[in-house]
Amino acid sequence: MKKSFWISPIILLYTLSLFAAPVNDWWQKGNKFYSQKQYDSAAYYYELLAAKKPNDAVLYYNLGNTYYKLNEIGPAVLNYERALHQDPGYKEAEDNLILTQSRIASRIQGGEDIFFVRWWKSVTQVNNATMWSVISLLLFLVLLGLLIGRRMGKLELSYHRQVNIVLGILLLLGLILSYSSALRHESHAAVVMQQDAPLTNSPKNNKPQILVPEGTTVKIEDEQDGYWEVTLPDGRKGWIQQGLLVKI
Repeated sequence: MKKSFWISPIILLYTLSLFAAPVNDWWQKGNKFYSQKQYDSAAYYYELLAAKKPNDAVLYYNLGNTYYKLNEIGPAVLNYERALHQDPGYKEAEDNLILTQSRIASRIQGGEDIFFVRWWKSVTQVNNATMWSVISLLLFLVLLGLLIGRRMGKLELSYHRQVNIVLGILLLLGLILSYSSALRHESHAAVVMQQDAPLTNSPKNNKPQILVPEGTTVKIEDEQDGYWEVTLPDGRKGWIQQGLLVKI
């Protein structure tokens, strides 16, 4: 019995090490090939890593840099956007995204977000969902404790009401922030991956309004018959074939 007790954890650790070894090996190989300017090989190993670690902002940043070196604007923009989706405060990814977008031919310009929108995106970033959930739970437990204290007659009524109002407001705000952060986990944006992607008035109309350049980030509004309805950075709307876009 004692032997089996000790053998099981050893087997488990060995099995986990087999899974971990390729990941570490891919990271080292990707970095090595990048330093040697063998960017195709670096991209290959970084993509393998991304399939295993889809929430790693640094990995997406490395992928963006690799595709930038390969002069592949669409994939570079996509991966910088993915890095910023995971970590909106990632300054290096933001700077490199701006640099990459400046190389888009016939770029469709959009307006900058106002300060309030930038602040909201910062506090409701994907990585904050757990934090806001924990804060909301703690506030709920404190509020519940005060209610129990009032029932037991250990708290003054006037004091209790004031604190309840404040805690109730904070709890509601925490729930809103938690929900908003969770919603942002799934991106509703995509990047055009083909040069001169046709934007049509409807999925059934093959005549393009305009040709959207590769690397343009669009907002997905709807889906129909193999097309996505999208909003361009300048506010114009239309339909693009799904195969020409990749979701962030």
